[in-house]
Amino acid sequence: MGEVLVYVDHVDGAVRKPTLELLTLARRLGEPVAVHLGPGADSAAPVLAEHGATRVLTADASEFADYLVVPKVDALEAAAKAVSPVAVLVPSSGEGKEIAARLALRLGSGIITDAVDVEASDAGPVATQSAFAAGFTTKSRVSKGVPVITVKPNSAPVESAPAAGAVEQLAVEFGALATGTKVTARTPRESTGRPELTEAAIVVSGGRGVNGSENFHIIEELADSLGAAVGASRAAVDAGWYPHTNQVGQTGKSVSPQLYIANGISGAIQHRAGMQTSKTIVAVNKDAEAPIFDLVDYGVVGDLFQVVPQLTEEIKARKG
Repeated sequence: MGEVLVYVDHVDGAVRKPTLELLTLARRLGEPVAVHLGPGADSAAPVLAEHGATRVLTADASEFADYLVVPKVDALEAAAKAVSPVAVLVPSSGEGKEIAARLALRLGSGIITDAVDVEASDAGPVATQSAFAAGFTTKSRVSKGVPVITVKPNSAPVESAPAAGAVEQLAVEFGALATGTKVTARTPRESTGRPELTEAAIVVSGGRGVNGSENFHIIEELADSLGAAVGASRAAVDAGWYPHTNQVGQTGKSVSPQLYIANGISGAIQHRAGMQTSKTIVAVNKDAEAPIFDLVDYGVVGDLFQVVPQLTEEIKARKG
């Protein structure tokens, strides 16, 4: 079996969950080789090895933090030339997709973005995608070059599969464009204590039916009882009831949790495009004709101001 490059998404060596999911998928295609860029390789390597990385290629340079995207593309290009992989897997974040697109262009390869599954075939890796606001499921493969595939979070389980995880230094030569865009400042996002929206196993969202920012605490309390992330529809965000960073939808973030609970959300196509690949969908809406009910696994026709607090109390009671 050939080797599969996996780009490691991490924060100072703390490996993020989507990378561990990629290692699960990479083992279907070949032997995972993780590429860790920046500080923290010593703490990340054992985690990557525990989840199947046979090798961990590392490089640390100030360029990775001081400049946008291009230095990471330079490093992945160097890794691809050193390894000759059968595929390159990258987390499907905003940065991940830009890195993947630039890498595919440099390698003269095709690219598949926002895959929700990857499997092996005799003709090469086959990626599954949800297309046209998840109205269709497509299967496709790259026909030229090394397949570069970005995968959405929560598309695969995190599985322990101990491997050697041998740490090797990756030699990287930065091109002239690497220092073209400099990071001038960073502002840490204020932590809410909740999971990252795109990575959460459970997402609880509120929409127009929440009827004001002062009522979003109802959504937050349900989310906290479940250990979930909080999302919002475009209508709620546009009204200023919740931050744009929490918007789920075509012009917001795409999520694919195990459980998605939509409260007071009608189910317009704009919102559905961002959550329709969720494994189980529950909706609470007082309009029995709301389009969201065409999509759900479980629907509750009722006033969210009555249903959601009762649900929160029942969850707390069972946990207590």
